[in-house]
Amino acid sequence: MRVDVLTLFPDLVDAPLSASIVGRARQTGALDLNIHDIRSWTSDVHRTADDTPYGGGPGMVMKAEPIVSGAEWIAETHGSPGRTYILSASGKVLNHELAVEIAGQGHILLICGHYEGIDDRVRTLLSAEELSIGDFVLTGGELAAAVVIDCVTRLIPGVIKAESVAEESHAAGLLEYPHYTRPATFRGLSVPDVLLSGNHGEISRWRHQQALVRTAQNRPDLVPRLSDLDRRALLNAPVGDRTSEQE
Repeated sequence: MRVDVLTLFPDLVDAPLSASIVGRARQTGALDLNIHDIRSWTSDVHRTADDTPYGGGPGMVMKAEPIVSGAEWIAETHGSPGRTYILSASGKVLNHELAVEIAGQGHILLICGHYEGIDDRVRTLLSAEELSIGDFVLTGGELAAAVVIDCVTRLIPGVIKAESVAEESHAAGLLEYPHYTRPATFRGLSVPDVLLSGNHGEISRWRHQQALVRTAQNRPDLVPRLSDLDRRALLNAPVGDRTSEQE
């Protein structure tokens, strides 16, 4: 998958995506990440990429010319991206379903907003969609772009084992069940007996039940989307801490 990023601060995008799973995906070529400085397409000696807003108001607005010129250069040089997204607090909020949709594109372009935002003609001229990572405001779109790239890269076939992705939070409409590892007892808290039983059927049922309980507790807004069977199972699920104390 090819991802192009237009930004005023390339290091803010590159740094968090240079290690761990995404870093390895870049090394193997599963992710072809290309980060471009918007100022490369400015036309004045000062490399001006922003200006005061028409109509007045505080702050500065990112200019349309260098962003559109950069996007056109990318399209001419590397082909048109399947989707173009402007990272903005005004955009559609990223979720698992949208991440899967984005991961299905062979090539995307991300444009990082900054200051008071981007001249809206960029959105119109590039047929761009606005994309947000949550109902809050960041100082710029760079960290949001890094989050989107991390989220999407994990869904590229071969980057992570398919079975690991399938059981993660939101993949099946539920939050993920709790995990445990050695030692079996730590500071008076023991791993649930079912996980030590070796009975894979019981373990699977326990994990699904815990996923239902965790979803109801942490994201009750997701409960109406559950199947009738899962909602009935939730009514019979235990509530509270399932970790037993060592006596």
